[in-house]
Amino acid sequence: MSSVDPSPVTLINVFEVPPERTDAFVGPWHERAALLVTKPGFLGGRLYRALAPQSRFQFVNVSHWATSEAWRAGTADPAFQERISAVTADPVTRVSGNPGLYEVAVEFEVPTAGSAPEGIGR
Repeated sequence: MSSVDPSPVTLINVFEVPPERTDAFVGPWHERAALLVTKPGFLGGRLYRALAPQSRFQFVNVSHWATSEAWRAGTADPAFQERISAVTADPVTRVSGNPGLYEVAVEFEVPTAGSAPEGIGR
């Protein structure tokens, strides 16, 4: 990825959250997300919760940004950074995030009725 990349990117962030803290994680995450939806280049996102309490990653955040620069600018917001620091520095919560930016490597969809599958690829 170049330093000035005009293509859309996806942020995938998996969170290790102690099972007893999962309910307490969602509210503050929602507040942080509310800051990001106002940022230029934010295209949308979802927070997924694991169905099994023994899953290592209890939450997975998938969000889409117009460019990697839009993501960097949006997450550099001091209010956002302050809220992130409050979560990761809290010894009681013990939340660990693992963010990474991704671009599409392979794209595939279910073919519509009546059309022949074209294969997988991009």
